[in-house]
Amino acid sequence: MRLVGTDFADRVRVLFGGVAAEAPSVRDEAGLRLVDLRTPVHAPGVVGVELQNLDAAGVPVPGESVVLVGAYRFARPTVAREADLTRVVRQLLRELKRQVLANVSATVSVDYDDTTLDGLNLIAMAKVPSLVLSGPTLRPNRFYSANVAHEDVVDGIAGPELARRKPPYTVDLVFTLTAASERTAELFNLMAVVATFLNRNRWLELQRDPADASRGSVRWELDADGEFRTQLAGKDDVRAFTCGVVVRGFDVDEGLPLDLGKRVTEPELLPTQAIAPGGAP
Repeated sequence: MRLVGTDFADRVRVLFGGVAAEAPSVRDEAGLRLVDLRTPVHAPGVVGVELQNLDAAGVPVPGESVVLVGAYRFARPTVAREADLTRVVRQLLRELKRQVLANVSATVSVDYDDTTLDGLNLIAMAKVPSLVLSGPTLRPNRFYSANVAHEDVVDGIAGPELARRKPPYTVDLVFTLTAASERTAELFNLMAVVATFLNRNRWLELQRDPADASRGSVRWELDADGEFRTQLAGKDDVRAFTCGVVVRGFDVDEGLPLDLGKRVTEPELLPTQAIAPGGAP
């Protein structure tokens, strides 16, 4: 974190809700005084920020301190955020369980040479009938990809600046769905249910941010990929078929950052960034 203002001493003490922060650097830049901070450990909540000028002995200088009430919020961050790709796979599995067959599992690694039906006897299936979702593999998508760099206004040292990012890398997520049964009629019925599922569900939709419903939802096109392939004379009297499922237009990243642009407004200090000892922030 960084505080920007004027009249900072060479040594300062910064308190967040009465708890001292580390201030390893106080320096001049563009006519301003900058204090780099490491915020302390604190319980979640809004706290005041106090800055005190210190003398050479590390003692606070009388009359050279200022407090900003409610200037900082401590929040408890999520240790690990579920990736969008994981959410897509989870949602696809959930819909397959709900609309096709309860016995659905997913695999992200394989212990056989390929995903063709020849390796079916090596797929671990506890019971049949069953569905196994394998993949995905990534295939570039030019139709849904954006070709224009994205721009955001961010807070810079001397005022708002324009941050630019490259267009995101957009791909298709290609899955393989393998179904197995001991009865031919049951397998054909399962094939019909999978085809109906793909015809009925043209989109896969998720909340844009699971923690903030106000941000709305995002959806991707869902479709079959290739033809159904059947094997009715498998080992151990197991019948099977495979088909491809594709989720189109998935952004792998948000676009790599480019260089910062020039300021978009005249330089001015933001209220929560500047603290001037002995005066208004």
